[in-house]
Amino acid sequence: MTAATTATCIAPIARVSGCDLQVPLVQGGTCTYANFDYAASAPALSTVTDRIAELLPFYASVHRGAGYASRVTTDAYERCRSVVSGFVGAADDQVVVFTRNTTDSLNLLATAVPGDVVLLDIEHHANLLPWKNSRIVEAADTVAGTIERLAAELRRAPAALLAITGASNVTGELLPIEELAGLAHECGARILVDGAQLVPHRRIDLAATGVDYLAFSGHKTYAPFGAGVLVGRRDWLDVAEPYLAGGGAVREVRLDHTEWACAPARHEAGSPNVLGAAAIAAACEALAGFDADAVARHEDELNGLLVEGLRGIDGVELLRLWEDSCDSVGIVTFTVAGYEPAEIAAYLSAEHGIGVRDGRFCAHPLLARVGRAGGAVRASLGLGSSSADVERLVGAVRRLVEHGPSWTYAKSDGLWSPSPETRPGLAAEPAGASECV
Repeated sequence: MTAATTATCIAPIARVSGCDLQVPLVQGGTCTYANFDYAASAPALSTVTDRIAELLPFYASVHRGAGYASRVTTDAYERCRSVVSGFVGAADDQVVVFTRNTTDSLNLLATAVPGDVVLLDIEHHANLLPWKNSRIVEAADTVAGTIERLAAELRRAPAALLAITGASNVTGELLPIEELAGLAHECGARILVDGAQLVPHRRIDLAATGVDYLAFSGHKTYAPFGAGVLVGRRDWLDVAEPYLAGGGAVREVRLDHTEWACAPARHEAGSPNVLGAAAIAAACEALAGFDADAVARHEDELNGLLVEGLRGIDGVELLRLWEDSCDSVGIVTFTVAGYEPAEIAAYLSAEHGIGVRDGRFCAHPLLARVGRAGGAVRASLGLGSSSADVERLVGAVRRLVEHGPSWTYAKSDGLWSPSPETRPGLAAEPAGASECV
């Protein structure tokens, strides 16, 4: 990195779990873990883990328990809806349904859409695969051109829903949500925003922007795994077949007839994930408490340092979707000439204690579109990131290009690992790779 960039010191905005984690290095010794995998799963905020600890002593069944603990848990669970609703600026006719994650939320909504769904070819699989009657539009090389193509498709034939990603999980680039919401409504359609990457980085106001449905995950929004959210207009959700059939989703059951509840209960059969909902609500409260401009500035500055540093290294190529995009969240995806993405990731972890994501990021058509069907390396930033982390990553990539790895790496079942693997707790032979990478 240049002298100008190394002189910049940017501290984390918040304390997150694992911020002091010490990890072993393959060559011996340890270092503090540098987390560049926020886009996959962001570490929990300390305020979120504190809230879970507060609620655990009252752990009890919800909705039909008369005991004190059950009443406390039930009240806490239902208050979470209000917190989430306020955080995303939900309109009066929009309800909050708790799910497992973004994918679960989108699959739920797919059962309720009464018509065709228009979407782009660059979507994450979660916003590509669930839709039953999809009309896929090929994105243009510019944001403006992409919007023109969406408009043409929406006007060509009636559609019920426009489903778009708020921020790309591969490049971080944003689409103009309010403009697209207006376009969808003008053409008689509603709009769904996959907010998995947007919500943790940007404040969104559903009522102000006109967004009809929003899906996001707790584990990308500084809460633990296991809970997600679908916020949206209740009319479709009130008449759709229940997402799961079972207790809690009903008003009355007879052997010859079932009277289903309205949303959100209609789609939350079974015992709910109370701790998950509480964690999401706590994360929303924490994010709402940060100065939005300060958060955006923190991320933009770190993103700029990372892009500048990587661009200054021979053989490094950064991935982009649109020539005219001017806003993105803290995601930088790149390749290094002469090295496979998984090999780079293994090197960064083993020799430098840096965690990145490699592969195709459950966005195979997008990677193929940008000419990287074999995958890439993704470095993503968050509230716990610092300029020192960025300098470590850029320095490690530069060292790889200029000197090569200092350790030997072997490929087995598609995965790269140090050979020999000397770090305690890791198997000499890596586990098999997932098909969706």
